[in-house]
Amino acid sequence: MECPIRRDVRARSPATPRKTVTVRAIVYTEAGDAGVLRLVERPEPTPGPGEVRVRIQVSGVNPTDWKSRSGTAPDDEQVPDQDGAGTVDAVGAGAPFAVGDRVWVWDAAYRRPGGTAQELVVLPARQVVPLPDAASFDLGAALGIPALTAHLALTAGDTEPAPLAPGALAGRTVLVAGGAGAVGHAAIELAVWAGARVITTVSSPEKARLARAAGAHVVVDYRHDDAEARIHEAAADGVDLVVEVNPHANAGLDLAVTRPDATVAVYATDRSEPMSLDVRPAMTKNLRWRFLLTYTVQEAEKDAAVAGVRAAVEAGALRIGDDAGLPVLRFPLERTADAHRAVEDGATGKVLIDVTP
Repeated sequence: MECPIRRDVRARSPATPRKTVTVRAIVYTEAGDAGVLRLVERPEPTPGPGEVRVRIQVSGVNPTDWKSRSGTAPDDEQVPDQDGAGTVDAVGAGAPFAVGDRVWVWDAAYRRPGGTAQELVVLPARQVVPLPDAASFDLGAALGIPALTAHLALTAGDTEPAPLAPGALAGRTVLVAGGAGAVGHAAIELAVWAGARVITTVSSPEKARLARAAGAHVVVDYRHDDAEARIHEAAADGVDLVVEVNPHANAGLDLAVTRPDATVAVYATDRSEPMSLDVRPAMTKNLRWRFLLTYTVQEAEKDAAVAGVRAAVEAGALRIGDDAGLPVLRFPLERTADAHRAVEDGATGKVLIDVTP
Protein backbone atom coordinates (compact mmCIF):
# COMPACT_ATOMS: atom_id res chain seq x y z
CA MET A 1 0.00 0.00 0.00
CA GLU A 2 1.30 3.39 -0.94
CA CYS A 3 2.32 5.44 2.08
CA PRO A 4 0.68 8.83 2.32
CA ILE A 5 2.92 11.83 2.11
CA ARG A 6 3.45 13.38 5.50
CA ARG A 7 3.46 17.12 5.57
CA ASP A 8 5.00 19.26 8.33
CA VAL A 9 2.13 21.38 9.44
CA ARG A 10 4.06 23.16 12.22
CA ALA A 11 3.84 26.90 11.89
CA ARG A 12 6.96 28.48 10.51
CA SER A 13 7.99 31.87 11.83
CA PRO A 14 8.92 34.35 9.13
CA ALA A 15 12.68 34.87 8.59
CA THR A 16 14.02 37.59 10.82
CA PRO A 17 15.18 40.40 8.56
CA ARG A 18 18.82 41.25 8.93
CA LYS A 19 19.30 44.53 10.70
CA THR A 20 20.93 47.16 8.52
CA VAL A 21 24.03 48.53 10.20
CA THR A 22 24.69 52.20 9.55
CA VAL A 23 27.62 54.47 10.24
CA ARG A 24 27.88 58.22 10.64
CA ALA A 25 29.46 60.12 7.79
CA ILE A 26 29.88 63.68 6.55
CA VAL A 27 28.91 64.08 2.88
CA TYR A 28 28.36 66.67 0.20
CA THR A 29 26.67 66.42 -3.18
CA GLU A 30 27.50 69.81 -4.66
CA ALA A 31 30.47 72.15 -4.75
CA GLY A 32 30.36 75.08 -2.39
CA ASP A 33 31.43 76.52 0.92
CA ALA A 34 31.54 74.47 4.10
CA GLY A 35 27.79 74.79 4.42
CA VAL A 36 27.31 72.02 1.82
CA LEU A 37 28.64 69.46 4.32
CA ARG A 38 26.03 67.48 6.23
CA LEU A 39 25.97 64.57 8.68
CA VAL A 40 24.16 61.43 7.49
CA GLU A 41 23.79 57.73 8.31
CA ARG A 42 25.14 55.40 5.61
CA PRO A 43 25.11 51.59 5.25
CA GLU A 44 28.17 49.86 6.66
CA PRO A 45 30.67 49.26 3.81
CA THR A 46 32.15 45.81 3.14
CA PRO A 47 35.76 45.25 2.06
CA GLY A 48 36.43 43.26 -1.09
CA PRO A 49 39.53 41.24 -2.01
CA GLY A 50 42.71 43.15 -1.20
CA GLU A 51 40.79 45.81 0.74
CA VAL A 52 40.77 46.84 4.38
CA ARG A 53 38.00 48.42 6.40
CA VAL A 54 39.26 50.92 8.96
CA ARG A 55 37.32 52.34 11.87
CA ILE A 56 38.50 55.94 11.77
CA GLN A 57 39.26 57.49 15.15
CA VAL A 58 40.71 60.77 13.91
CA SER A 59 40.46 62.46 10.52
CA GLY A 60 42.96 65.09 9.38
CA VAL A 61 41.91 68.14 7.36
CA ASN A 62 44.20 69.69 4.73
CA PRO A 63 43.84 72.65 2.35
CA THR A 64 43.28 70.21 -0.51
CA ASP A 65 40.12 68.99 1.24
CA TRP A 66 38.31 72.33 1.28
CA LYS A 67 39.63 73.22 -2.18
CA SER A 68 38.21 69.99 -3.63
CA ARG A 69 34.90 70.54 -1.85
CA SER A 70 34.56 74.14 -2.99
CA GLY A 71 35.80 73.70 -6.54
CA THR A 72 34.51 70.40 -7.88
CA ALA A 73 30.99 68.98 -7.80
CA PRO A 74 31.12 65.23 -7.07
CA ASP A 75 29.42 62.69 -9.31
CA ASP A 76 27.65 61.22 -6.30
CA GLU A 77 27.57 61.60 -2.53
CA GLN A 78 31.15 62.39 -1.46
CA VAL A 79 32.78 61.94 1.95
CA PRO A 80 35.63 64.48 2.33
CA ASP A 81 39.15 64.30 3.80
CA GLN A 82 42.16 62.31 2.63
CA ASP A 83 43.95 61.49 5.88
CA GLY A 84 43.02 59.56 9.00
CA ALA A 85 43.99 56.98 11.58
CA GLY A 86 42.21 54.23 13.46
CA THR A 87 41.98 50.45 13.75
CA VAL A 88 41.35 47.72 11.19
CA ASP A 89 37.74 46.63 11.50
CA ALA A 90 37.46 44.01 8.71
CA VAL A 91 39.82 42.52 6.15
CA GLY A 92 39.17 41.41 2.58
CA ALA A 93 40.78 38.30 1.12
CA GLY A 94 44.51 38.68 0.61
CA ALA A 95 44.92 41.94 2.55
CA PRO A 96 47.94 41.73 4.91
CA PHE A 97 46.23 43.07 8.03
CA ALA A 98 44.37 41.72 11.05
CA VAL A 99 41.32 43.08 12.85
CA GLY A 100 42.49 45.43 15.59
CA ASP A 101 45.69 46.59 13.86
CA ARG A 102 46.42 50.27 14.44
CA VAL A 103 46.88 52.09 11.11
CA TRP A 104 47.02 55.39 9.26
CA VAL A 105 45.62 55.92 5.77
CA TRP A 106 46.39 58.22 2.83
CA ASP A 107 44.56 59.58 -0.25
CA ALA A 108 41.28 58.12 0.98
CA ALA A 109 39.10 60.53 -1.01
CA TYR A 110 41.24 60.82 -4.15
CA ARG A 111 39.11 59.56 -7.02
CA ARG A 112 37.04 57.68 -4.45
CA PRO A 113 33.68 58.62 -2.87
CA GLY A 114 34.74 57.66 0.65
CA GLY A 115 37.10 59.93 2.58
CA THR A 116 37.96 59.77 6.27
CA ALA A 117 35.19 62.00 7.65
CA GLN A 118 33.17 58.86 8.45
CA GLU A 119 33.28 56.10 11.02
CA LEU A 120 34.22 53.30 8.61
CA VAL A 121 36.22 53.60 5.39
CA VAL A 122 37.22 50.84 2.94
CA LEU A 123 40.52 51.24 1.10
CA PRO A 124 42.98 49.18 -0.92
CA ALA A 125 45.59 47.65 1.41
CA ARG A 126 48.31 49.76 -0.26
CA GLN A 127 46.74 52.90 1.24
CA VAL A 128 46.74 51.51 4.78
CA VAL A 129 49.94 51.72 6.84
CA PRO A 130 50.74 50.21 10.27
CA LEU A 131 50.86 52.71 13.13
CA PRO A 132 53.09 51.82 16.11
CA ASP A 133 51.53 51.61 19.57
CA ALA A 134 53.72 54.52 20.69
CA ALA A 135 52.28 56.81 18.01
CA SER A 136 48.96 58.53 18.70
CA PHE A 137 46.00 58.51 16.36
CA ASP A 138 46.42 62.30 16.21
CA LEU A 139 49.87 61.81 14.70
CA GLY A 140 48.57 59.14 12.32
CA ALA A 141 45.85 61.48 11.06
CA ALA A 142 48.44 64.23 10.50
CA LEU A 143 50.74 62.16 8.26
CA GLY A 144 49.20 61.53 4.83
CA ILE A 145 49.24 64.68 2.72
CA PRO A 146 51.72 66.74 4.82
CA ALA A 147 54.37 64.12 5.59
CA LEU A 148 54.25 62.40 2.20
CA THR A 149 54.49 65.77 0.44
CA ALA A 150 57.44 66.74 2.63
CA HIS A 151 59.20 63.46 1.87
CA LEU A 152 58.63 63.90 -1.87
CA ALA A 153 60.07 67.43 -1.69
CA LEU A 154 63.12 66.38 0.32
CA THR A 155 63.94 63.65 -2.23
CA ALA A 156 62.99 65.68 -5.32
CA GLY A 157 66.58 65.88 -6.54
CA ASP A 158 67.24 62.14 -6.28
CA THR A 159 67.65 60.14 -9.48
CA GLU A 160 65.94 57.03 -8.07
CA PRO A 161 63.07 56.92 -5.55
CA ALA A 162 64.28 55.82 -2.12
CA PRO A 163 62.95 56.22 1.41
CA LEU A 164 64.65 58.74 3.67
CA ALA A 165 66.68 57.29 6.51
CA PRO A 166 69.17 58.55 9.11
CA GLY A 167 72.17 59.99 7.24
CA ALA A 168 70.39 60.21 3.88
CA LEU A 169 70.69 64.03 3.87
CA ALA A 170 73.94 64.29 5.82
CA GLY A 171 76.09 67.23 4.72
CA ARG A 172 73.18 69.01 2.99
CA THR A 173 71.52 72.28 3.90
CA VAL A 174 67.77 72.44 3.40
CA LEU A 175 65.69 75.62 3.28
CA VAL A 176 62.06 75.07 4.27
CA ALA A 177 59.74 77.93 3.31
CA GLY A 178 56.90 78.28 5.81
CA GLY A 179 58.25 76.09 8.58
CA ALA A 180 55.20 76.53 10.82
CA GLY A 181 52.79 74.95 8.32
CA ALA A 182 51.88 71.26 8.36
CA VAL A 183 54.08 70.36 5.38
CA GLY A 184 56.85 72.68 6.56
CA HIS A 185 56.73 71.10 10.01
CA ALA A 186 57.01 67.60 8.56
CA ALA A 187 59.81 68.71 6.24
CA ILE A 188 61.82 70.10 9.17
CA GLU A 189 61.41 66.93 11.22
CA LEU A 190 62.14 64.57 8.33
CA ALA A 191 65.17 66.58 7.19
CA VAL A 192 66.65 66.74 10.69
CA TRP A 193 66.05 62.98 11.14
CA ALA A 194 67.82 62.35 7.82
CA GLY A 195 70.84 64.39 8.91
CA ALA A 196 70.37 67.73 7.13
CA ARG A 197 71.00 71.20 8.50
CA VAL A 198 67.68 73.02 8.29
CA ILE A 199 66.97 76.70 7.74
CA THR A 200 63.37 77.82 7.67
CA THR A 201 61.44 81.02 7.00
CA VAL A 202 58.39 82.12 9.00
CA SER A 203 56.19 85.21 9.25
CA SER A 204 55.92 85.88 13.01
CA PRO A 205 57.65 85.33 16.35
CA GLU A 206 55.03 82.73 17.33
CA LYS A 207 55.65 80.76 14.15
CA ALA A 208 59.38 81.08 14.79
CA ARG A 209 58.81 79.40 18.17
CA LEU A 210 56.96 76.55 16.49
CA ALA A 211 59.66 76.06 13.87
CA ARG A 212 62.34 75.88 16.56
CA ALA A 213 60.26 73.36 18.47
CA ALA A 214 60.11 71.24 15.31
CA GLY A 215 63.91 71.20 15.27
CA ALA A 216 64.96 73.86 12.74
CA HIS A 217 68.57 74.94 13.23
CA VAL A 218 68.12 78.48 11.86
CA VAL A 219 64.81 80.37 11.82
CA VAL A 220 64.36 83.52 9.72
CA ASP A 221 61.38 85.84 10.25
CA TYR A 222 61.14 87.31 6.77
CA ARG A 223 58.87 90.14 7.88
CA HIS A 224 61.47 91.47 10.30
CA ASP A 225 64.78 90.14 8.96
CA ASP A 226 66.67 90.51 5.69
CA ALA A 227 65.93 86.94 4.64
CA GLU A 228 68.56 86.73 1.93
CA ALA A 229 71.29 88.08 4.20
CA ARG A 230 70.32 85.80 7.08
CA ILE A 231 70.28 82.72 4.87
CA HIS A 232 73.63 83.61 3.30
CA GLU A 233 75.02 84.08 6.80
CA ALA A 234 73.79 80.61 7.78
CA ALA A 235 74.81 78.91 4.51
CA ALA A 236 77.70 80.77 2.89
CA ASP A 237 78.00 78.22 0.06
CA GLY A 238 74.27 78.21 -0.60
CA VAL A 239 71.50 75.75 0.22
CA ASP A 240 71.24 72.36 -1.47
CA LEU A 241 67.46 72.03 -1.48
CA VAL A 242 64.47 74.33 -1.07
CA VAL A 243 61.08 73.02 0.06
CA GLU A 244 58.91 75.73 -1.46
CA VAL A 245 55.32 76.61 -0.54
CA ASN A 246 55.06 80.03 -2.29
CA PRO A 247 57.08 80.11 -5.53
CA HIS A 248 55.55 83.33 -6.84
CA ALA A 249 56.83 85.30 -3.86
CA ASN A 250 60.03 83.37 -3.27
CA ALA A 251 61.47 82.57 -6.71
CA GLY A 252 63.95 85.43 -6.49
CA LEU A 253 65.04 84.52 -2.96
CA ASP A 254 65.42 80.85 -3.91
CA LEU A 255 67.57 81.80 -6.88
CA ALA A 256 69.75 84.03 -4.70
CA VAL A 257 70.41 81.57 -1.86
CA THR A 258 70.81 78.24 -3.68
CA ARG A 259 74.19 76.79 -4.58
CA PRO A 260 74.94 75.47 -8.10
CA ASP A 261 73.09 72.23 -8.96
CA ALA A 262 70.57 72.77 -6.16
CA THR A 263 66.91 71.70 -6.34
CA VAL A 264 63.83 73.80 -5.66
CA ALA A 265 60.86 71.54 -4.88
CA VAL A 266 57.52 73.36 -5.26
CA TYR A 267 54.49 71.71 -3.65
CA ALA A 268 51.96 74.56 -3.43
CA THR A 269 50.94 78.01 -4.60
CA ASP A 270 48.27 80.46 -3.54
CA ARG A 271 48.00 82.20 -6.92
CA SER A 272 46.45 81.30 -10.27
CA GLU A 273 48.56 83.53 -12.52
CA PRO A 274 51.75 82.27 -14.23
CA MET A 275 54.99 82.42 -12.26
CA SER A 276 57.90 84.58 -13.42
CA LEU A 277 61.41 83.12 -13.25
CA ASP A 278 64.75 84.77 -14.04
CA VAL A 279 65.98 82.07 -16.39
CA ARG A 280 69.58 83.08 -17.14
CA PRO A 281 70.84 83.03 -13.50
CA ALA A 282 68.98 79.75 -12.95
CA MET A 283 70.72 78.31 -16.01
CA THR A 284 74.09 79.54 -14.77
CA LYS A 285 73.56 77.66 -11.50
CA ASN A 286 72.10 74.60 -13.28
CA LEU A 287 69.16 74.70 -10.90
CA ARG A 288 66.45 72.05 -10.91
CA TRP A 289 62.86 73.19 -10.39
CA ARG A 290 60.62 70.26 -9.48
CA PHE A 291 56.87 70.77 -9.18
CA LEU A 292 55.08 68.19 -7.04
CA LEU A 293 51.54 66.97 -6.46
CA THR A 294 51.41 64.03 -4.10
CA TYR A 295 48.33 62.51 -5.80
CA THR A 296 49.95 62.17 -9.21
CA VAL A 297 53.61 61.28 -8.59
CA GLN A 298 54.84 57.96 -9.93
CA GLU A 299 53.88 54.94 -7.84
CA ALA A 300 57.50 54.13 -6.99
CA GLU A 301 58.01 57.64 -5.56
CA LYS A 302 54.84 57.43 -3.50
CA ASP A 303 55.74 54.00 -2.16
CA ALA A 304 59.21 55.26 -1.21
CA ALA A 305 57.63 58.23 0.59
CA VAL A 306 55.23 55.96 2.49
CA ALA A 307 58.14 53.72 3.52
CA GLY A 308 60.26 56.69 4.61
CA VAL A 309 57.46 58.28 6.62
CA ARG A 310 56.62 54.93 8.22
CA ALA A 311 60.25 54.51 9.28
CA ALA A 312 60.38 58.04 10.70
CA VAL A 313 57.22 57.39 12.74
CA GLU A 314 58.65 54.15 14.09
CA ALA A 315 61.83 56.03 15.07
CA GLY A 316 59.81 58.70 16.89
CA ALA A 317 61.08 61.39 14.52
CA LEU A 318 57.63 62.75 13.62
CA ARG A 319 55.66 64.43 16.38
CA ILE A 320 52.53 66.50 16.92
CA GLY A 321 51.36 69.00 19.51
CA ASP A 322 52.40 72.46 20.63
CA ASP A 323 55.63 71.24 22.23
CA ALA A 324 56.56 69.61 18.92
CA GLY A 325 55.80 72.74 16.90
CA LEU A 326 52.43 71.65 15.50
CA PRO A 327 49.49 72.71 17.71
CA VAL A 328 46.27 70.73 17.39
CA LEU A 329 42.83 72.22 16.78
CA ARG A 330 40.14 69.55 17.10
CA PHE A 331 36.45 69.29 16.30
CA PRO A 332 33.79 66.56 16.68
CA LEU A 333 32.49 64.90 13.52
CA GLU A 334 29.28 66.91 13.53
CA ARG A 335 31.37 70.10 13.34
CA THR A 336 33.36 69.07 10.27
CA ALA A 337 32.18 72.22 8.50
CA ASP A 338 33.85 74.31 11.22
CA ALA A 339 37.03 72.24 10.85
CA HIS A 340 37.08 72.97 7.11
CA ARG A 341 36.51 76.67 7.76
CA ALA A 342 39.43 76.73 10.21
CA VAL A 343 41.80 75.34 7.56
CA GLU A 344 40.39 77.66 4.91
CA ASP A 345 40.96 80.63 7.23
CA GLY A 346 44.64 79.68 7.61
CA ALA A 347 44.66 78.22 11.12
CA THR A 348 48.17 77.63 12.44
CA GLY A 349 48.62 74.01 13.45
CA LYS A 350 46.88 70.78 12.54
CA VAL A 351 43.09 70.61 12.32
CA LEU A 352 41.73 67.22 13.41
CA ILE A 353 38.26 65.71 13.60
CA ASP A 354 37.31 63.20 16.30
CA VAL A 355 35.26 60.76 14.23
CA THR A 356 34.53 57.83 16.56
CA PRO A 357 33.27 58.86 20.02
